[in-house]
Amino acid sequence: MKHLKTLVLFSLMMCCAAIPVQALTYQRADSLRVVELLTKGSRQAPSENLMVFYAQKLLGIPYVGKTLEVNPREELAVNLRELDCTTLVENVVALVMTTHQGSTSFADFCNNLTKIRYRDGRLDGYASRNHYFSEWIDSNERQGFIREIKGKANDSRGAYYPFVDAQKLDITYMSTHPSSYPMLKDDAAALKLIKANEQRLCGRTVRYIPRRLLERSKKDLSCVKDGDILAIVTKKAGLDVSHLGLAVWGRDGKLHLLNASQIHKKVVLEPMTLEEYMKKHPSQLGVRVIRMKSEE
Repeated sequence: MKHLKTLVLFSLMMCCAAIPVQALTYQRADSLRVVELLTKGSRQAPSENLMVFYAQKLLGIPYVGKTLEVNPREELAVNLRELDCTTLVENVVALVMTTHQGSTSFADFCNNLTKIRYRDGRLDGYASRNHYFSEWIDSNERQGFIREIKGKANDSRGAYYPFVDAQKLDITYMSTHPSSYPMLKDDAAALKLIKANEQRLCGRTVRYIPRRLLERSKKDLSCVKDGDILAIVTKKAGLDVSHLGLAVWGRDGKLHLLNASQIHKKVVLEPMTLEEYMKKHPSQLGVRVIRMKSEE
């Protein structure tokens, strides 16, 4: 334990000069926690599923919404004391990336978090953040970090099975509800950029596994692996995805969701199956499946 504390403090001293203070918001507890987690992750066997490993280390952290909306202008916000569904996924991905780079550095973690949170890895104001998860997928596929699982057109079980349903994107929510976003409501220039981002996404068709198939067995849904990111497709007007989590196959042989839950008010592994969970949310249509390339 003494060695770990020494390593944490050394890593913090090394990273302070590497991160522009004016572009970063965090507390000392966050940097300490990141280095502690990365140190533990570095000791795992090569066969360890790091997505699940890190997500399990974050179980019980309180759910708090809008933890990124804390500054008058956009900065990289690091907060492992409070999480929502998006920041849970982003922090886990950044931890996994940093571990695969052989680093336990808070500075490297922040660099990776910037890469995945912002369009093509560049923080350039509020509108550069990947606000819609379809944006997030596009940006991180271009950078080579993840790939979306979509099925095959000529699958013997049926075209694209189990991704048999499709959604045509019609994304307008942020530009039509600017008052819901503290950093957007009084910024006409940012609103214009957000509208342009939405227009780039509109009209595209994406494939997903419909809710009715999510009760199938692990063998039948073999395309979904433990630790995959599950993006829940919604029919709510103007949106593409309404919730995120990580796939975990339970001892019951069914798919479960590890997520930052507004209902449970903390990060949990849902005791009910994913299909049962989604039945309680009628606006949820199914899931898109995203996998980190480093975990394939």
